[in-house]
Amino acid sequence: MALLNKIDETTNVVTWFEIPVAKIDRAQKFYETILDIKMVRHVEEQEQAAFFPYNPQVIQATSGRITGVLVQSASNKPSSNGTMVYLNASPTLQCVLDKVEHAGGKVVLPKTSIPAGFIAIIIDSEGNSRVGLHAEE
Repeated sequence: MALLNKIDETTNVVTWFEIPVAKIDRAQKFYETILDIKMVRHVEEQEQAAFFPYNPQVIQATSGRITGVLVQSASNKPSSNGTMVYLNASPTLQCVLDKVEHAGGKVVLPKTSIPAGFIAIIIDSEGNSRVGLHAEE
């Protein structure tokens, strides 16, 4: 059986991310505030989720766009040693960083130049200390 989606240098390796949260309302407000976005809430029996903006009509394979979700559940807890996720802080990283502390977070690594633009690392309102921000400016 042939593989339909071969992963190569033109393919996004990341297709989805989840950020664990202890309090979904607080976490949703934090990310909506610092990124100036609206998230969509989804509730199931054992889990609550707040989705980052996405268009379900646009398929990741054709658009290259990925998205993710905040998840509050018994099996998914915030951690200071979890996966590093870099969120899009365009158009300028400093605009997002200026909102972090006011929204209940903390800047751990300030704006830092890399070959692909600028990054910073924050602790979010839930204590996740490996949340990265990235922008070209």
